[in-house]
Amino acid sequence: MTASTRPGTRTATARGRAAPRGQGGADGAGGTSRPLVVSGAIAASVVTVTGLVVLTPLVVAGWIAAPHSALGLTGVLRMATGLWLAAHHVGFTLRGAGRIGMLPLGLVLLPGALLWRAGRWIVRIAGVTRLTELGYATLALAAPYAALCGALALASRSRLATPSLPQAVIAGFLLAASAGGLGGARALAPWDRLARLMPPRTRSVVLGSAGALAVLTAGGALLVGASLAVHMAEYRALNASLAPGAVGGGLLLLAQLAYVPNAVVWAVCYSLGPGFAFGIATVVAPTGAALGPLPVFPMLAALPASSSAVPGWASAGLLALPYVAGALGGVLLARAAPTPTVEIVPLWGFACGVVTGCVTGALAAFSGGPLGSSRLAAVGPSGWQAAVVATLEVGVSAAVAAGVANWLRVRRDPVLAAARAAGERRGPARRADDNGHRIYLNPWADEDDGRPSDRPPLGPSVLP
Repeated sequence: MTASTRPGTRTATARGRAAPRGQGGADGAGGTSRPLVVSGAIAASVVTVTGLVVLTPLVVAGWIAAPHSALGLTGVLRMATGLWLAAHHVGFTLRGAGRIGMLPLGLVLLPGALLWRAGRWIVRIAGVTRLTELGYATLALAAPYAALCGALALASRSRLATPSLPQAVIAGFLLAASAGGLGGARALAPWDRLARLMPPRTRSVVLGSAGALAVLTAGGALLVGASLAVHMAEYRALNASLAPGAVGGGLLLLAQLAYVPNAVVWAVCYSLGPGFAFGIATVVAPTGAALGPLPVFPMLAALPASSSAVPGWASAGLLALPYVAGALGGVLLARAAPTPTVEIVPLWGFACGVVTGCVTGALAAFSGGPLGSSRLAAVGPSGWQAAVVATLEVGVSAAVAAGVANWLRVRRDPVLAAARAAGERRGPARRADDNGHRIYLNPWADEDDGRPSDRPPLGPSVLP
């Protein structure tokens, strides 16, 4: 008997071959794979430590550039922790100043990217091979990550600033679940395969909403850039008045870049019509602008100072942006899933507007917030107003565009035209008797083939 035919060797070989991918050898080393709970806790800890390591040098640079600050090393670490929580959109309460809730949306990219990578790592290391198991992997990452965010919120409290513990836990869980879940799903399959798992109509609504949001975002970004270019002189004057120096100037530039997504969302709300506020009893909208004293922040130079700062033709063009976005979304929806039932397509087009409105309202709500308890307690757009207006404007234009595009597609496509003609012919047939009365026939009734029927005859005798 040779070594290759011994029972023990064959059993060991069969065991090695039967071990599934990701479970027979953790990390490809031939050991057992880690459970999801352990993998999720490790990934959450690595993401937290990496984020703090990235942000701490920035705080140290600011501390060195401002040596008069009496923070100390403990205060630097506490500030780095607070900045990491601010990246999760966790608000703070400052002693004597009120609540700070208008935080930069650009900082969310840092923990989002790290959690994306963590989700991909968990899927690979734990041997997740099916989408049905992805929920457990996402929960294994989100739960310990939320606990770590809550612990950081407790550890970073001081006499001057207190982060919100409920916001830290909830925001940490939601961000880890969304970013980590998307990263894990991408590790399982490409986006096109994941999109094919959705029903065609749902996929078309998602595609149309994505197209409408892309047009709104591009229009908002162009508006921010154009307004900043027009007010470049004021921007330079504000920047020079701060005299930040080389290190402070770099940190100030990073802070302004982090607030660029907020500015784009505000510009989108401006094009929708309701606009936004920068303080109590203020408004910035296409119909006019009324502002009070502003903080010394160079990026705020792009705000229009009065109602005459924006030409009338420019305001009219901006108000047309949501309708253009809805039209494009409706065309994409009709092209993705054309149907011979042309009457139902406008409803799906309006559903595209509803999704776009909900996303726009959520972004508007997160892009603003209070900057203290005094006059700047109301800063940014109104979330519900942006959602309602975007739903109506984008939804109506998407419904019209989707209906027209689908009708043209049906006329040009012989297969869809034949299906529609067959659908119009299908239905209750009817004929007229000698007295002119219409008699409706059931087209699905059994044909009379001469055989006796098992069913009892219809008439008064069958009534109870």
